[in-house]
Amino acid sequence: MDLKSLMEHHSKLPTIAQVAQRVLASFGSEDVRVGEIADLIEADPVLSAKLLRLANSSYFQLSRSVESVDDAIRVMGMAMVRQLVVTGGIVGTFANTPGMALRPFWTHSLYTACAARWLAEHSDVHGELAFTLGLLHGIGQLHMHSAAPVAMQALDLQLPVLHADRLAFEKAALGFHFLDVSAALARLWNFPSTLVEPMAQIAEPLAGPHFSEAAAVVHLAAWHARNTLLDSPPQDIGAHYPHAVAARLGISSGWVLPEPAAAGLKAMPPMPSLHELAHGLDGMLD
Repeated sequence: MDLKSLMEHHSKLPTIAQVAQRVLASFGSEDVRVGEIADLIEADPVLSAKLLRLANSSYFQLSRSVESVDDAIRVMGMAMVRQLVVTGGIVGTFANTPGMALRPFWTHSLYTACAARWLAEHSDVHGELAFTLGLLHGIGQLHMHSAAPVAMQALDLQLPVLHADRLAFEKAALGFHFLDVSAALARLWNFPSTLVEPMAQIAEPLAGPHFSEAAAVVHLAAWHARNTLLDSPPQDIGAHYPHAVAARLGISSGWVLPEPAAAGLKAMPPMPSLHELAHGLDGMLD
């Protein structure tokens, strides 16, 4: 298996729902009308129900009930609605993925997205971009398991998907890793360049000729989400903290480690727990 053949095997290439593709096209557009998005969502009963359920969830803590798609969009905001629609399209595309425990996978993705958005708010990265990148950064793993289940099962028996060394392991075994596939899928689906370019740099945000702050934020967020889900001991977290990436962003380790800010780095408050940040958003993954 190589990346080229994996992406050229047309019978196994995933496709996403048309409504998700059309909403994706609105990324980067600040003047898209609420009515346009509402019309797209209302044509999909399942998506409409999911939107209303999320709008009425504890995440938004409303004192009233939201009963229409149009009202839900106004309550949630266009950014959140676009993320819900695109996520729903991706989740549906990979609803049956051989060998993958999908709930832990999507929980890691959601935790990464929430951590990335929080970090974005404390840096110069657009929050919607960071959240979407975090949520979708692992889709290559799903495609690899769908297109080559036997080969991936052999890898999984040697090293779990969420292991810290998984990227390097896949690179050594296959010549590419799941983040390479994620970026290739983003291009296949005609994601906006604002998503495709940082997606390709998440694995090594310091390696490219042009530094992507969004890629660096998601790199840190994915690291933190994995440690949270694996309940990594504090000594391991401190030993493997991505200091160089955080330093390039100009932020201290205070958001995750009880350390004083190094000279020249922005002091960071502790990040709330990922369970708290993601509370109420798990409905996006149903």
